[in-house]
Amino acid sequence: CPVVNSCMDQNRVFCFSELSFITEPSDVVVITRDPVVLDCVAHGQPPITIRWLRNGVRVTESGRLQILSNGSLYIPEVRRDGEESDKGFYQCLSQNRYGAILSQRSRLTITNVSPFVVHPVLLEVTEGSVARFTCQVTSNPPASVTWELDQSTLQLETDRITVLPNGVLQIHNVQLEDAGKFRCVATNIGNCVKSSEATLTVIKPGVGPKPRQRPRIIAGPQNMTVSLHHTVVLECIATGNPRPVISWSRADSKPIDVYNARVLGSGNLLISNLKPRHSGVYLCRATTPGTRNYTIAAANLTVLEPPSMVERPESQTRPRAGTARFMCQAQGVPPPRITWLKNGEEVHLNGRIKMYNSKLVITQITPEDDAIYQCVAENEQGSVLSLARLIVVMSEDRPSAPRNIHAETISSSAILLAWDRPVYNADKVIAYSVHYMKAEGLNNEEYQAVIGNDTTSYIIDDLEPAWNYSFYIVAYMPMGASRMSDQVCQHTLEDVPLRTPELSLTSHSPTDIQVSWQPLSTKLSRGNIWAYRLSYRTAADATVLSVELAQNNTQYLLGDLQPDTIYLLRIAAATRVGWCEPSSWTSHRTPKASINKVPPAPLLQQLEPLNCTSILVRWQPSPGSVVVQGYRLCYHEEGQPEQPSIQLPPEDTEYTISGLDPRRKYHVKLLALSLVGDGYQADQTLSTPGCVSVRDHPVASPPAPDHVTAVANSSSAVYLRWSRPAFASRKAVSYTARCTPVGLMNASAIRYIQTVLIQSLDSNTRYELVVRLHVDQLASPWSTVVFQRTLPAAPSHPPEGVRVSLIEDGTALVSWREPEENNLAVTHYTILYASQRAWLAGYWQTLQREGSNTMALLERLEPGNIYLVKISASNQVGDGPFSTTVELAPGLYTGGTGTESMWRLYTGDTVFSDGLYHTEQNSMTGIIVGVCIALSCIVMCTIILISKGRSRKSSICKIIDVVNGEGTHGPHASLAQAENIEALMPMMAPHFIDAKVRHDSTDTGRVCMRLYLCHILCLRKVFRPLDFFHILLGYSLILKCVKLFFPPLINLHNNP
Repeated sequence: CPVVNSCMDQNRVFCFSELSFITEPSDVVVITRDPVVLDCVAHGQPPITIRWLRNGVRVTESGRLQILSNGSLYIPEVRRDGEESDKGFYQCLSQNRYGAILSQRSRLTITNVSPFVVHPVLLEVTEGSVARFTCQVTSNPPASVTWELDQSTLQLETDRITVLPNGVLQIHNVQLEDAGKFRCVATNIGNCVKSSEATLTVIKPGVGPKPRQRPRIIAGPQNMTVSLHHTVVLECIATGNPRPVISWSRADSKPIDVYNARVLGSGNLLISNLKPRHSGVYLCRATTPGTRNYTIAAANLTVLEPPSMVERPESQTRPRAGTARFMCQAQGVPPPRITWLKNGEEVHLNGRIKMYNSKLVITQITPEDDAIYQCVAENEQGSVLSLARLIVVMSEDRPSAPRNIHAETISSSAILLAWDRPVYNADKVIAYSVHYMKAEGLNNEEYQAVIGNDTTSYIIDDLEPAWNYSFYIVAYMPMGASRMSDQVCQHTLEDVPLRTPELSLTSHSPTDIQVSWQPLSTKLSRGNIWAYRLSYRTAADATVLSVELAQNNTQYLLGDLQPDTIYLLRIAAATRVGWCEPSSWTSHRTPKASINKVPPAPLLQQLEPLNCTSILVRWQPSPGSVVVQGYRLCYHEEGQPEQPSIQLPPEDTEYTISGLDPRRKYHVKLLALSLVGDGYQADQTLSTPGCVSVRDHPVASPPAPDHVTAVANSSSAVYLRWSRPAFASRKAVSYTARCTPVGLMNASAIRYIQTVLIQSLDSNTRYELVVRLHVDQLASPWSTVVFQRTLPAAPSHPPEGVRVSLIEDGTALVSWREPEENNLAVTHYTILYASQRAWLAGYWQTLQREGSNTMALLERLEPGNIYLVKISASNQVGDGPFSTTVELAPGLYTGGTGTESMWRLYTGDTVFSDGLYHTEQNSMTGIIVGVCIALSCIVMCTIILISKGRSRKSSICKIIDVVNGEGTHGPHASLAQAENIEALMPMMAPHFIDAKVRHDSTDTGRVCMRLYLCHILCLRKVFRPLDFFHILLGYSLILKCVKLFFPPLINLHNNP
């Protein structure tokens, strides 16, 4: 590290040389009783002294620990155990006249191998299958693992046997000669241990061909965290018939590094010399050759990185009373924690010296601030330090400090500050700065206001009531600033409380309510609380009752109340200045009076806001002998309807309510459930804090989470992962994830979750996901949006609107609608139908139709049988449930002189699985077409009837000839051709005899009917079967209406 010199000449010259390390100690692994040297060589202006620290405590020189002349630490004989153990973290501290610096952290590790944590277990497999043994040992440095078969080293000459670095033994295509006793051997530079033995038994497979099996992953990759430049193996073993093919990919679609990755054995992925780019989610896919049958296993690989400096602090020269800002940024995995050292010791933060994220700011610089500062970034992988020097320039021609500081309280938020001008160089003062902070507590924020030199008084009016504040003043001139003035303290006046306490309500019996509350904080009380006023009434009565309580009360029992009644309660608090506004009414229902013993109310602890959008609810199980079956949690924003209740298992004692709005008051209710009935409820209210922004807080908001990735876990769940951003904070950090279906703007569909596994999602739906970070009531911006589609799922609902209608003799039309599910891609439908006799025997006939079809013909049905029909939908994942069974039953129609068998549906003309008739656009089109055809046929039949009436006598003779079978010549030849058309349409009416004219009118009726049939047969080629069904329906409706007015015409038309 080079030496940096800096000189400055302002009447006097100040020169210095930065103190730096040439060699720093590094991590070392040694064997017990071996010697070791930890190097440390510093450079700078002499004299330089070197000291050593172990685990932060100074090392005392002795016969066992010696500091060499060059500063290195020598340990002649390393000890492992006891109080004199030498393992730990070492640092050297170098010091000269300018300050002191601390070296990076060095870890001294003593070799060891523990007994096996996991031993191999006995295994019995079939010849030709896969055998897998595993063992696990804790070792430092990492042990080399080998295997023995029957106490002899296992030979790895065949590709069938693979030993992974983590100790897993894989044997593919197991042979009979592989049987024996296996054990694991772990060795490092100091030790060697062996596991217990496990027997592998190989049995012969059964006779005959093996059935086909879908691929199944029996040992998939596991989530792993590995250090930089190390080697990792992601395991993947799959079985199936035929043997599946294993392939690897990344969930983010990035290519796998072909230079550092290779396949080990029969599908394991080995990645060497790990780099940060290798982090991500890896997918192992086992596929049956020649098919689309596959299964996937996923694992997340995290590459740990030691810290590295992104932005280093720079040395600065500042005048007294000036401000110095040292920047420092570091990166690593996990994100490093940043601290600051002053001359080798941690900086003590106060109102003048602050940390903003990783930046160190020193205001009102004093001569004591002249030192060497180090930025330390460390994580579990190591540490890195960067130094900078602060030189404080002392000006001899500076003013003296302001005098006679006086403070006077004006109100609860304002104090008047006055002072006298400096004695020395007062005429050169150009400005004053007023500094003030709270006098009580640690690490209080210091504020300042700059005013001109034309006044010696100032009113600070942004103070909090009932607080002690300290003040001092500094005078400024062009050449520098004065010393700080003497400090004065002053107390602001009290004010009415800013807010009322939050109420907790619990009933111990049907006639009482236990009211409790927490004392207000100093910030909210704005003085000493003098009294509380509790008011209550029933929801049905406007009469308000009140009771005043002394300041030391935090609970009160309201008795002699009515059971099963809603009561409204509120509270107000007062200081000596006056009463605050009472809280909003809070409702609570007293329990019902019952002879059954229900669970008492759970012991609800004080609600805790995790951040501005989440509340943590904690409780203790309610005492009593009643067995609790679970809990019911309800919550709602004040003035808003109650949200759906949340059912919780009996073992739960906490729950996080997320997705709330900032700065809102919420009511939370909790009760226990039992077989006897619902227990007594506990109520509590809480206001969520605001999401503090940069404008509201001097500390910058934390950065958003990065490296956000999402992986579909199932058809209803997604794994969401992210990395903590690089910023320094020792406080607890929490996260909120937002999940929204893509393209959906409905606010009710947005979900806020605080877990990495997001569940209860819709299948085959694309979601957008973002994450934000919360720390100390600060919320980061939302992260970059990631998109993920959930896996498809088998249909969960059957097809809708199943209906069956008879269209020909022995043929029925079945139609349906797709299941009402979002994003469901149906590949095919399965129709099962059977006669009642076959159904009783357990036999169904099966039809399958493509997913684009929603109808099918059932042919070759036998008259006289009742048929049952049901349908299910399927996709590439699996089969869905079957619909409700629909019945098709035979019936008899009698007319004229004979009977002829026909079909009718069991419950009318059509049967629907949901019992309702749904009129669609296609249905109306078919009905309208059928009505038009029926009207045209009736008009044509009427014309034929009139024309037949004019030549009735001649027609009778011809008709009698036809009935007697005397030939089919002349006009009857065309009727014989029409008979062939009639044969194509089995739904034909029987013969009718016209009673009035005493002749067979079959030919006339059939002519009309055949005209209709010709229309129908043509329309069947044009319209879909669904429309064809409604054509028949419209035709029948018209004929039924006309039948009321023209019975002879309907008899002539011969409607079936």
